[in-house]
Amino acid sequence: MFNRAKQYWGKKRFRFTAMGAVALSFLLAGLLVASPLHLTSRLEAGAASSTAQVSAATPGMPGSFADLAQKLGPTVVNIKVTKVEKVGFSQESPFPEGPYGDLFKRFFREMPRNPETFRMQGAGSGVIIGGNGYVLTNNHVVEGAKEVTVTLADKQEYKARVVGRDSRTDLAVLKIDSREPLTAAAMGDSDQLRVGDWVLAVGNPFGLSNTVTSGIVSAKGRVIGAGPYDDFIQTDAPINPGNSGGPLFNMKGEVVGINTAILSNGQGIGFAIPVNEVKPLVPQMISKGGVTRGYLGVSIQPITPELSKAMKLENSKGALVADVVPGSPADKAGIHQGDVIVAFNNKAVEEPRDLSSMVASTPVGQEAQVTVLRDGTRKQLAVMVEKLDSGEAKAEGSGQPSQGKWGLGLQDLNPGMSGQSTSKTDRGVLVASVQPGSPADLASIHQGDILLGINRQPVNSVKEAMEAISKAKDKDSLLLLVKRGEGTFFTALTM
Repeated sequence: MFNRAKQYWGKKRFRFTAMGAVALSFLLAGLLVASPLHLTSRLEAGAASSTAQVSAATPGMPGSFADLAQKLGPTVVNIKVTKVEKVGFSQESPFPEGPYGDLFKRFFREMPRNPETFRMQGAGSGVIIGGNGYVLTNNHVVEGAKEVTVTLADKQEYKARVVGRDSRTDLAVLKIDSREPLTAAAMGDSDQLRVGDWVLAVGNPFGLSNTVTSGIVSAKGRVIGAGPYDDFIQTDAPINPGNSGGPLFNMKGEVVGINTAILSNGQGIGFAIPVNEVKPLVPQMISKGGVTRGYLGVSIQPITPELSKAMKLENSKGALVADVVPGSPADKAGIHQGDVIVAFNNKAVEEPRDLSSMVASTPVGQEAQVTVLRDGTRKQLAVMVEKLDSGEAKAEGSGQPSQGKWGLGLQDLNPGMSGQSTSKTDRGVLVASVQPGSPADLASIHQGDILLGINRQPVNSVKEAMEAISKAKDKDSLLLLVKRGEGTFFTALTM
């Protein structure tokens, strides 16, 4: 009996153990299934929350430009130009005198001749800036044109006349006599543009009218060597031949630039003239046919770190006066070669182009206040701004030379050396040779240059040059005033 009871409880214990194992397995399986679901839901919730925060903080890409493009389309025009070039024969007779010459003349006179002129076609874009028919475009689009035709967005064509041009900023204003008021574009504020802002370019690339492309502002204040007033907006909105003169719009539908140039060997690199540079010039082009600018009479250059060190300046801000035109407003006001112009009419001059723009926009006959640094001292000078003429647009010893540690071989100037230098001057010292790899070579001093000064001391002989070098307090730096061709500039040699 005892054995039967033992077997009974053994079977019961086995059942309980088995049932417990099964229950435990179901419990564990439930936990394993439920935990990932709970964790996943928490991760999804966290991700959603993070996405919502990013979206709220950062504006996304516009969903569509369609409404804006439709609104701006009527303000943009296509421009076709016709130019006539002469290709006729020379007026001088190529035939000799005498009977044979007369025979040849009669023979060739009776032959059919090529036309003396041929017509060239060109195209560009423009933007309507006045409901009375004024259109803004690039100067290079219409320069030299005999005929100009403007086609509106609704395909109406009008003959246009050029009422004003400005080659220095590459702008021109046209006038058409429309049968009804036109839709003019609104002018924006290019100073408010930020790098990364969305922009639209509308124009006539390759003759494809009213082409709309989009991109962002890639950079501001670009200098590309187009002229003395370079200050371009760079954009990656596709700009192609035929877009020249067309507008660059912001997302408010305002003109912020005039598309002007592209980088021929690059992609997605276009340049536009800021509209804030354009706005003050348009009234002058309409009323006077051109633009009148102020003139100071100085050649200026940027201040490199080497120049800043050699001149013991606190920083590299300002415009270094490399030369002063005799009798110019700057000369009369007492501005000296070697001065650093740091402010014009109480506005800071950070770099040379700032000064160029400030002077150009100053009314002729107005007195301006110029702040200069001279030998570490700040001076305030009054200058009477004059009119910039078209011809003034560009500016602003020993027989065997010893090169020494600076790598300069110098010779005294004499009348017999006129062919050794491109500069016409009777003062200074001739650079007869430059040692490769020397400080002079690294500073781009060229054979044939004229040294006018060393460490702010004028030099007119090799002896004076050697004395100026020996007296230099800083033995590892040398400040040179160099004349090359018609230009003068400062440069610094460093060891």
